Amino acid sequence: MKKVYILVFATAAILIAGCSQQQARRPLSQSSGTFMRESVKRNKKLIANEEQQIDSVIKNNPNAKYIASSKGYWYRYDVEVTTDTVTPKRGDVAYFDYEVKDIKGNVIYSQAELKPQVYLVDKQNIMMGLRDGIKLLNKGEKVTFLFPSHMGYGYHGDNDKIGINQPLMCTVTLNDIKPESGAETTVKEN
Repeated sequence: MKKVYILVFATAAILIAGCSQQQARRPLSQSSGTFMRESVKRNKKLIANEEQQIDSVIKNNPNAKYIASSKGYWYRYDVEVTTDTVTPKRGDVAYFDYEVKDIKGNVIYSQAELKPQVYLVDKQNIMMGLRDGIKLLNKGEKVTFLFPSHMGYGYHGDNDKIGINQPLMCTVTLNDIKPESGAETTVKEN
């Protein structure tokens, strides 16, 4: 029995001594922050280039009154409804149609191709710019948005027709707004 106590004591002493002498491992490589600084420079340059393209679209359409949003995109009213002031909010269902073009106006996805949309406001994952932009619209309004790529599909694109870092022009028509309770969340096809 005495031997068992000695064996347990010796094992415990070895474990304690072994653990107390360990030091933290050093990383295999250390970065100086250069990568992050270069990434920030690259992104600033990309955003400046996209904003220049958007500014060019705005300047080439002097009759259209574009509004700069606080979120970093621009929009104009194609059809404005001033008699209604109800806009979609969290908990509503928005029924809308839209079309996606590149910044030069070439159609990427047509309205017919995208079909009528049903969006549970702030509860579904849609393009960031549309998520915010839809909340500006009154029922019956048609608005054209100019989204820099970070408000669209960003550095990844949509894995189909929208390329990486591609600014977009989206025309959206808000057809209806209903509270989520009692709203039909599917679209009937013709």
